[in-house]
Amino acid sequence: MTMAITTSTASNTSIASVTLEVADPEAARCFYAAFGVDTGIRLRASEAHSTGFRGFTLALTVSQPATVDGFVDAATDAGATVLKPAAKSLWGYGGVVQAPDGAIWKVATSAKKDTGPATREIDEIVLLLGVEDVKASKQFYVGRGLTVARSFGGKYAEFTSGESSPLKLALYKRRGLAKDLGVPADGTGSHRIVLGSTAGPFTDPDGFAWEAATPLTPAPALS
Repeated sequence: MTMAITTSTASNTSIASVTLEVADPEAARCFYAAFGVDTGIRLRASEAHSTGFRGFTLALTVSQPATVDGFVDAATDAGATVLKPAAKSLWGYGGVVQAPDGAIWKVATSAKKDTGPATREIDEIVLLLGVEDVKASKQFYVGRGLTVARSFGGKYAEFTSGESSPLKLALYKRRGLAKDLGVPADGTGSHRIVLGSTAGPFTDPDGFAWEAATPLTPAPALS
């Protein structure tokens, strides 16, 4: 499936859209509406061959554990598979689900206790790309005009986003990302995701494809 989240772009290059390639766009649209993340999502019909880990995850950062549970429950009720049940950890609370189209989503919070009733608000969306060489990929993206917001050696790098957008792009070691998600790192074929920016089109060292960003048109209402 193809999913797109549109951002406003500052003077620096930033990610402007994420498109998930799916076999059945209508079914995927229904799932993402039920999950609660359909705003800004682009779906593109595709039968591209893909097996195993596709090399990325979309991570939702929310305010508290009850909100994590709400998103995870909504996803599973709509047909998602739980890869990691929501649970406490040293860094907070979170869980991992896989959508029927195969895309993996992580929902997490740094809070360990609820401070109020659950909401459906998303504080931030991070697209994590699993790459073989974080330093090399970071330099590749810097060369395309993206600005590094923070970096931790060869393990993780995060780029700045548009000023009014909650979407961020980050790089993580592929095997480390797969381990964090609870899946084997092996995978072949298409990533089944296309990214948009003011610097596209190009393909990064790990095969993630970028295209020129286009305005996001609202999806038709579901009947």
